[in-house]
Amino acid sequence: MRAVVQTVGRASVTVDGEVVGAVADGLLVLLGVTHTDTPQTARTMARKIHELRILDDERSAAETGAGILVVSQFTLYGDTRRGRRPSWTAAAPAEVAEPLVTTVVEALRERGAPVETGRFRAHMLVESTNIGPRTLLLDL
Repeated sequence: MRAVVQTVGRASVTVDGEVVGAVADGLLVLLGVTHTDTPQTARTMARKIHELRILDDERSAAETGAGILVVSQFTLYGDTRRGRRPSWTAAAPAEVAEPLVTTVVEALRERGAPVETGRFRAHMLVESTNIGPRTLLLDL
């Protein structure tokens, strides 16, 4: 599982002209799933995201109550080593990925995090105003 985590002043996801998820002063998480990921991997990723000390004064979303916007992003597993056309073979198929993304979201909510999401398998417009910018890649 991979996640790109960014601190944002605001971030939102729009599908067909409707905002389906938005946060202010929190984290935008682009989340990719691979074939070997499990529910345990998803719970570990949720803990890491929630406790990641990336916000101001080296604080975490767990400490500040910051909102988290989670957006599924299979392209994090794109492979361009053999040319310019990415291969997506390392990305888990939607039937595998969707329940694991849901597990991450549910695990964050169980920890008390206010979580918003994108819409799986939809063409999403993701907008963000990054702070810092502070961007990390988490790779489990």
